[in-house]
Amino acid sequence: MTRDLADSFDLRNLPPDFYDDPFRYYRALREHAPVKRMPDGSVFLTRYADVLAVYQDTAAFSSDRKREFGPKYGEHSRLFRHHTTSLVFNDAPYHTRVRRSIMGALIPRALAPLEPKLETLVARLLDHAEQTGHTDVISDFAAAIPVEVIGDLLAISDADRTPLRGWSLAILGALEPVLSNEALTAGERALKGFHDYLSILIAERRATPGDPEHDVLTRLIQSEGEPLSAAELAENCVFLLNAGHETTTNLIGNAIELLARFPQTRARLIAEPDLLRTTIEEVLRYESSNQLGNRLTTRDVAIGGEALVAGTFVTLCIGAANRDPAAFANAEEFDIARNPNRHLAFAAGAHQCAGMNLARIEARIALAAFLKRFPDYALDGQPTRSRRARFRGFTAMPLRLR
Repeated sequence: MTRDLADSFDLRNLPPDFYDDPFRYYRALREHAPVKRMPDGSVFLTRYADVLAVYQDTAAFSSDRKREFGPKYGEHSRLFRHHTTSLVFNDAPYHTRVRRSIMGALIPRALAPLEPKLETLVARLLDHAEQTGHTDVISDFAAAIPVEVIGDLLAISDADRTPLRGWSLAILGALEPVLSNEALTAGERALKGFHDYLSILIAERRATPGDPEHDVLTRLIQSEGEPLSAAELAENCVFLLNAGHETTTNLIGNAIELLARFPQTRARLIAEPDLLRTTIEEVLRYESSNQLGNRLTTRDVAIGGEALVAGTFVTLCIGAANRDPAAFANAEEFDIARNPNRHLAFAAGAHQCAGMNLARIEARIALAAFLKRFPDYALDGQPTRSRRARFRGFTAMPLRLR
């Protein structure tokens, strides 16, 4: 049966049950077809060692996806311009230049001043939930936190933050392996809304700069060396919203669901709060917020014992690599004390997630406060799983708060 799952697997034609439990497909692929050749000529990697090797070899495996995004979106679309200009889908030297400008504002020392405001935000959200005795922990809590944090990083006024989450979901939705006309239209509309807003925000910030140590937009405007063009500046602001929003929402939501699914583990964490940091790393491994990455071979190369010709599209299955028993003992067990835990949820190498420190801070503060306030919370019905292959999380999770 497992061989049948591997033989029939096609990322562009996924069965309905894949979204609820992709891991049985990943197990089958690791066992029977770890370098799975897809009908469209791409390959799908599921072993930890292979995925890590690709991340570390930026010469043979490019992050540039213009060849894919041109036919997918149309070369004159906003989606094409955004995804081919933002940090994540570019190689050095452009990637190096932009990442350097962003990273100074995302190191732990620079992020420390955000923590008191984040703690205040979390407390306010929990106060509201406590008054009602129930909550949709995704929309009312997990999704509300990263939007506010990214708003702070870009110094967006509180009154202007309402559309940010919808814009992010629509833009990222267009990255799914199969793009519907509805998703294409929604992504284009979201980018227009964000671009229109950013044109005003950037003009204001040029006229009145903020503190570049904490204001990422000012930092990008004043970047040393070759300055960013107007398009590069706008698209990397969009990237910051997208990179910091859905994945962090998923991290917090997945953690709350896992601790509900494993009540003895939750009890242990409450009794041993020093395990919170390793718990967050284990959530990232066990239910990786971002399940898929992509590369393009720049030359003929071998990976996992298979020869790939130049120009081959490669999908890196982070979710499969993070449950590879060759890399993790008892890989299918949710172990909040796991150490070491060298997961690939934030990728690896030159393209390791620029916002990983921020995501960890948000998750740590949110989960510590949530568990302290509601140690006996319970699911109030079945959570609604996001029907996405690339990002793993929930769109709704009703809870009873006790």
